[in-house]
Amino acid sequence: MSRMSFVFALTHQTGRRLAEIGFLLFLFAGIWLAAAQIPQLKLGTARTIIAGIVLAIGGLLLLIATHWGHFG
Repeated sequence: MSRMSFVFALTHQTGRRLAEIGFLLFLFAGIWLAAAQIPQLKLGTARTIIAGIVLAIGGLLLLIATHWGHFG
């Protein structure tokens, strides 16, 4: 039985860039969540869902940057 192993590595610069994008997505999601609470703006529930998805993507990028991108 053979074992397959994969090596996934990112350069320090790529890891840093992924982390920057992740933090930018967090900022975007925070603003989007705040906008969802303003009654004059429509689609409050949709804005909350989008903000949640963006937070998840940002968190995933930060995990990748920390683990494989030597960020931190």
